[in-house]
Amino acid sequence: MTYPNTQLFIHGQWRDAAAGETLAVFNPATGKEIGRVAHARQADLDLALDAAQKGFEVWRDKPPIERAKVMRAAAALMRERAGTIAALLTQEQGKPLAEAKGEAMAAADIIEWFADEGLRVYGRIVPSRGNLAMRQMVLKDPVGPVAAFTPWNFPINQVVRKLAAALATGCSMIVKAPEETPAAPAELVRAFADAGLPPGVLGLVYGTPAEISSYLIAHPVIRKITFTGSTPVGKQLAALAGQHMKRVTMELGGHAPVIVAEDADVALAVKTAGGAKFRNAGQVCISPTRFLVHESIAQEFSAALVKHAAGLAVGDGSAEGTQMGPLANPRRVTAMAEFTKDAVERGATLASGGERIGEAGNFWQPTILTDVPLDARVFNDEPFGPMAAVRSFKTLDEAIAEANRLPYGLAGYAFTSSLKNADLLARRVEVGMLWVNMPAMPSAEMPFGGLKDSGYGSEGGPEAMDAYLNARAVSIMNV
Repeated sequence: MTYPNTQLFIHGQWRDAAAGETLAVFNPATGKEIGRVAHARQADLDLALDAAQKGFEVWRDKPPIERAKVMRAAAALMRERAGTIAALLTQEQGKPLAEAKGEAMAAADIIEWFADEGLRVYGRIVPSRGNLAMRQMVLKDPVGPVAAFTPWNFPINQVVRKLAAALATGCSMIVKAPEETPAAPAELVRAFADAGLPPGVLGLVYGTPAEISSYLIAHPVIRKITFTGSTPVGKQLAALAGQHMKRVTMELGGHAPVIVAEDADVALAVKTAGGAKFRNAGQVCISPTRFLVHESIAQEFSAALVKHAAGLAVGDGSAEGTQMGPLANPRRVTAMAEFTKDAVERGATLASGGERIGEAGNFWQPTILTDVPLDARVFNDEPFGPMAAVRSFKTLDEAIAEANRLPYGLAGYAFTSSLKNADLLARRVEVGMLWVNMPAMPSAEMPFGGLKDSGYGSEGGPEAMDAYLNARAVSIMNV
């Protein structure tokens, strides 16, 4: 299908940037330009901010059941249009069509869950300590207009988790979506617009990240910041938000450990963790990365993982049968080469892959590194690509210590047939999300977020709603 040029969405209208500026969008499978996206500047942001304030004043007064009707209509449109949206997403981001369609369909599920959860935002009556004529109430109100900053690896999913919680609680939102992958989030916004969302409740802008974030975060209209991205950038934005006393949710980088215990089902571990590792070409914040395998099964596990990687069909995400697409941009190809070179120079064994595929596009071989030393970059910095680093351990305590060594704490995985081991791992592995004997299965009803340098706040479950609500105490004396 033809890839469209993407406009800004401000006050219910699709429009070009005021100055007429645009940025190029490239297909990562070919490296060729496929379209343009509008580049917002301050004049556009001022219009979006004014619209967000007006939209908030309308949306906050809508009964929750009316908000839910609009959200459910948007979810239905996402399902109806999932095939078309997936084709756009694959063109601009590279992931296989099946993964792209799955992302669009999952967005509908998330919207529906939050639509229902918005009906359960309750205050409470608190009995007075003395005078029964005094009525004490806790009210929960929407925090106000929100600024959301989202990345290119899941351009629908990362927006919808923020947007659904905000809309369900009565907030308006300006989304600064990724310039590399603009069409897919635009289609998400279009679904809400076509579902009848009032003008101004949702805005969409693209442009220079630092320029837009510094202006929106500091602006008095914005009362809440939500960001998904790297830890260094997240710290900068959180610091800026702190200067202006803005509430913040941060979903930042990870470096997920995979602990494969002595009693693990090796075949299950390889199939499950291997599938998760190469999904979206490894460009996943919760992607398994540091594979810690008991020494008694390390050789068996590594050989099976190499076989799994070698069997993956790598190619254009729009081609039938493709299991892993290209990396999203040339920067990631360079990074993969640097991680591989560093690990081998430090003593790791390149068991599989480790090379660019072809000259056109951003393709990289699924890569397995074994006997990786702790000082290798891949064991310390998030590779964010199709690269698995394997290292053996002697005791489970040793593996847990390594899992917790880094400042990251987003996600983790473990494989064991022992309930005792599973309980120990659940209690001691310092991550916001842990999956044992199973793939990552984040859902709308479960918390989604990290610990330590992986951020704070949740983008799933009832916990996600709290960040978009003010809790106010109101006491009334009957006279």
